[in-house]
Amino acid sequence: MSGHSKWATTKHKKAAIDAKRGKLFAKLIKNIEIAARLGGGDPDGNPTLYDAIVKAKKASMPADNIKRAVKRGSGEEDGAANYEDIVYEGYAPAGVGLIIECLTDNRNRAAAEVRSTLTKGNGSLATSGAVSFNFERKGQIEVPSEGLDYDKLFEIAAEAGAEDVSDDGDVFSVITDPADLITVRKGLQEAGIDYDSADLVMIPKNEIELSLDDARKVSKLIDNLDDLDDVQNIYSNWTASDAVMAQLEEEE
Repeated sequence: MSGHSKWATTKHKKAAIDAKRGKLFAKLIKNIEIAARLGGGDPDGNPTLYDAIVKAKKASMPADNIKRAVKRGSGEEDGAANYEDIVYEGYAPAGVGLIIECLTDNRNRAAAEVRSTLTKGNGSLATSGAVSFNFERKGQIEVPSEGLDYDKLFEIAAEAGAEDVSDDGDVFSVITDPADLITVRKGLQEAGIDYDSADLVMIPKNEIELSLDDARKVSKLIDNLDDLDDVQNIYSNWTASDAVMAQLEEEE
């Protein structure tokens, strides 16, 4: 899981930059609206909405923005867009596989922008299943690592039903079976452990280790895809040595 951990760390740091630009807020609002639409506007009875709100609060989204997003999604207030889930599969340089999850109110726009961005970054779209066979759906709970002992977290998480815990630097990632995500998250909360996010993610089964040059190209392409308004999540199967990752962070 080391490659996943390294990318998770990079992604976590980038999230702070995105929040300043307002990009992250727009994505979080979409998640809240969708969760409220599908499961109702009461977070106590809608775990997906509960977690979407927690993530928004962790990103310092104003409470009024969150309330309005819940009301739009649940139908209490007009203005909610009719978002559609679309998943694209593609390739980045060096044969790195990409899974690109979108929430869009315009399928044609999303497809055109994803295709154009891939092409400009020397990547390409792939047929359905060509990339996803190398990934598996898992639950992931990100827990701030400051002041928390890894062994203690591992013990609590395992007892709650988690499969693994990885140290991603600023955060610990608790990995679960998708069906156990909410149960494990509640188990951590009952033990007094705070968390930043609880999501279903795609984790690669096999990874490709990249040179510094290829890692630069791939990370730039992923950043450009992530900047698209319709793109919610991007998963990839690249990894790199600690020295390469350190160089990439230094160049940011």
